[in-house]
Amino acid sequence: MDTEKYIVQGFKASAVVSGLKKGNALDVALIVSEREAAVAGVFTTNKVRAAPVLLSERHVKNGKARAIIANAGNANACTGSPGLNDARTTADLVGKALGMSAEEVLVASTGVIGQRLNMGVVARAIPLLTEALSPDALPLVAKAIMTTDSFPKISSFEGQAGGRPYRIMGIAKGAGMIMPHMATMLCFILSDISIDPDTLKRALLSSVRSTFNRITVDGDTSTNDMVLVMANGLAGNGVLSAGEYDIFAGGLRDVMGDLARMIVRDGEGATKLVSVYIKNAFSSSDALKAARTVANSSLVKTAFYGQDPNWGRIVAALGRAEIEMIEERVDIWIDEVQIVAGGLGRGAEAEKRAAEIMTRKEFTLTIDLHQGAYHDRMVTCDLTHEYVTINADYRT
Repeated sequence: MDTEKYIVQGFKASAVVSGLKKGNALDVALIVSEREAAVAGVFTTNKVRAAPVLLSERHVKNGKARAIIANAGNANACTGSPGLNDARTTADLVGKALGMSAEEVLVASTGVIGQRLNMGVVARAIPLLTEALSPDALPLVAKAIMTTDSFPKISSFEGQAGGRPYRIMGIAKGAGMIMPHMATMLCFILSDISIDPDTLKRALLSSVRSTFNRITVDGDTSTNDMVLVMANGLAGNGVLSAGEYDIFAGGLRDVMGDLARMIVRDGEGATKLVSVYIKNAFSSSDALKAARTVANSSLVKTAFYGQDPNWGRIVAALGRAEIEMIEERVDIWIDEVQIVAGGLGRGAEAEKRAAEIMTRKEFTLTIDLHQGAYHDRMVTCDLTHEYVTINADYRT
């Protein structure tokens, strides 16, 4: 891996093996900015919210931060007041080790729900993390936060503002329990651009809507989801012009979109990445509901796995999506092959051609409702035997 393109000016990182995760694997990571950074974040909308989510959401409201500590192997969720105290203690320990306030430290966890975090292990790991900090270690963080992921997820973007170059670098984890409403899994994005917290938050919220909020693996929203963005200003650009903001926001969206697709591609047991595109819906809400219902349908997803253009399952999913639709108007395509016209199947030959397309690792399912002018899209994957095996054995 070319680590040079993943170095962001003014940021250092480290990762160590602590024993929180099964096997001799990296499982605790630290990211530090050498100076105060603007920060923005979005967090899970699940009503069951993990202790690190509660703490980090509070700290993000300050608009400034300097460090992120993350662990895998334990979610510190459903652990009550003791769990929240553990998250606070983690921030305190990092703050003391780095000479900053605990409020400048963001905490993230992922792993098994319902078990207390081993704070002895965490406390021993923090000095090791601070000693190992390095500007080229960000890819190690991507490895350390993995749980059922099969590969680390990293993406970057380079731009210019005020005649000064800047970089955006993002890392993420996630392969299961993916069906976000505000954020998803864990995602940390770093930049050296100079930007105020409110503008950074605006760019983040805009990007989340079209990326992480448009993916699904299994329809489950985690207790620990968060996306954090830190920008330390070391690029030295001035106030962003409207055009420069658009380029930055576009770069942020590209990085997040890249990471989102990686997450779906790495969906637990997944063999196919499928884009579900709804066109000509009655309203924007209908377009999203239709896309989300089809993308989350277990019957549709198993048909993807079986390379079966079973359009009856697709139409049935649309029918329960609580949208404005008339069955006789529905058209459906698998890539360029139309398999349904006016609510009726187009025959065995069309289905044979569609089945051939479904042998590919990526394809698009397009549904035209002919009800209005609104469009939306979800990215999903197939549902396989391996998904069941992974999740049946997760705690064993």
